[in-house]
Amino acid sequence: MANVTIDNVIKSYGATQVMHGVSVDIEDGEFVVLVGPSGCGKSTLLRMLAGLEEISDGTISIGDRVVNDVLPKERDIAMVFQSYALYPHKTVYDNISFPLLMAKRSKAEIEEKVANAAEILDLTKYLRRYPKELSGGQRQRVAMGRAIVRDPQVFLFDEPLSNLDAKLRVTMRIEIKELHQRLGTTIVYVTHDQVEAMTMADKIVVMRDGQVEQIGSPLDLYDNPVNTFVAGFIGSPSMNFVHGKIASDSGTRRFVSDSGLTLPLPQTTAEDGQEVTYGVRPEFVQVGDGGVEMEVVAVEPTGSETQIFARSGKDLIDALVKDRINARPGSKLGFVINPDDVHLFDRKTGQHI
Repeated sequence: MANVTIDNVIKSYGATQVMHGVSVDIEDGEFVVLVGPSGCGKSTLLRMLAGLEEISDGTISIGDRVVNDVLPKERDIAMVFQSYALYPHKTVYDNISFPLLMAKRSKAEIEEKVANAAEILDLTKYLRRYPKELSGGQRQRVAMGRAIVRDPQVFLFDEPLSNLDAKLRVTMRIEIKELHQRLGTTIVYVTHDQVEAMTMADKIVVMRDGQVEQIGSPLDLYDNPVNTFVAGFIGSPSMNFVHGKIASDSGTRRFVSDSGLTLPLPQTTAEDGQEVTYGVRPEFVQVGDGGVEMEVVAVEPTGSETQIFARSGKDLIDALVKDRINARPGSKLGFVINPDDVHLFDRKTGQHI
């Protein structure tokens, strides 16, 4: 195991700079997820950590060693790819043992390490099968087994669950988390799926356009987003945003949207007349008497929850409630928002106020 330090890393392709001074500290044994939309630079950063991409400037250290100029095979890392990257003509045993064979380890050591990895991943009874005889989840476990036998200081996962169906992704999330708890090895995991990030990570790094927007624990990012990008990216369903300004009426301060929708305000340093973005998560919007009346435009029941979309002028609010609401498009409902659950952002900069 080892800590990883990414210090002011820059990546350029010719005159085009795609990574802009990224810095991340990863503790020994920590499970860190790099998350963000396509093109944000998360996979590029992972590939630079693996040594598959050169660094234009800055340093990457694994343990106490700067690895900028160290070959991938000498970095003591193991990588699991989205595509599994298995040898179709080799058995599960041969695929898992391949890195040990290349390292010229003894037959006894190879057998011991493969048996141990197979037991951890529940692959023992599949060791004589070929990849074509396995399901997608089993193939991904073989790829993980090939990484485990190397006993690396750091595991790198590059969107390993993207090719799996929704139910299997949930199962594999649990298996990877259990694997981390069992081995205690440092893991750097890339995904575009914020649900994966929230459920698996000790620490999340949210990226956009080659820069780090925020670093923190899953609940810290959920509760305290630094800007509208993080607030909208973390959490499912996404946070509601309404544009407007702060207004006072008979000494009572309110938020008034561009369409005239009036909503309650939290304690804030924002001044009267200041243009802001009002943010509230759907799960904190309640349906009931005494709330702002809005017209229902869509209802999506899922069994345990009901998602209700309602509109007032141009403003759309999404509410996620536990109750089974008997509402129809075109009907009117009252939506109650607790001011303590509201986030305010500067409308121009997007930064949290």
